[in-house]
Amino acid sequence: MTSRPASPEIKVSTSALLMQLAQAEGEERISVGEIVSRLGDRAPGLLLLMLALPMCIPNVPGISTIFGLLMLAPAMQLVLAREQLWLPNRVRAWTVPRAALSGALRRATPTLRKIERLIGTRWTMFVLPPAEQLLGLQTVLMALVLMLPIPGGNWPPGITVAATGLALAQRDGRLALLTVPMAAVSVAVAWIGFRIGAAVFNQTVHFFANLFGG
Repeated sequence: MTSRPASPEIKVSTSALLMQLAQAEGEERISVGEIVSRLGDRAPGLLLLMLALPMCIPNVPGISTIFGLLMLAPAMQLVLAREQLWLPNRVRAWTVPRAALSGALRRATPTLRKIERLIGTRWTMFVLPPAEQLLGLQTVLMALVLMLPIPGGNWPPGITVAATGLALAQRDGRLALLTVPMAAVSVAVAWIGFRIGAAVFNQTVHFFANLFGG
């Protein structure tokens, strides 16, 4: 296992890095492996951010389970403190249209630039090992919460993972610390949602049992 280097220095902002990826020329389709390679050591954080953003808005029921599963890979990389994001060769070979990726990144970059004004490289001890590994464990927990079939329960953990990914990408330890109470709220909301769902299910079963059982 290769540990992540201790240097927290960021020479290029996240928005600039994404714009470089958007402007990169090449074949008509770009592979996942090339994308990960271009993102460098910020790949885990940025991948978490991209996976979490769809969970921050209303979406198709059940899709959060898929995204939760996908989040486990970069989250475990954080737990293991690997320098580079590891993906199976089969996954690295997947390709997406370069034009579609470029268009999406260009649309997202202006908003990201505005957010970057509020965050920055600070308190870096909270985004480097061993704190980074704890953030990885926290993200694994959030991914598992996302996989639960709780209506509306994907928003809090989705926002938490998005904030975690951004904190890691920008080396913002203060933002990383803020994700801890956010994660606690996410678990609480999931627990309340589960209890409410279980109660509704039990009441429904009881109602039909009385209805058809005389």
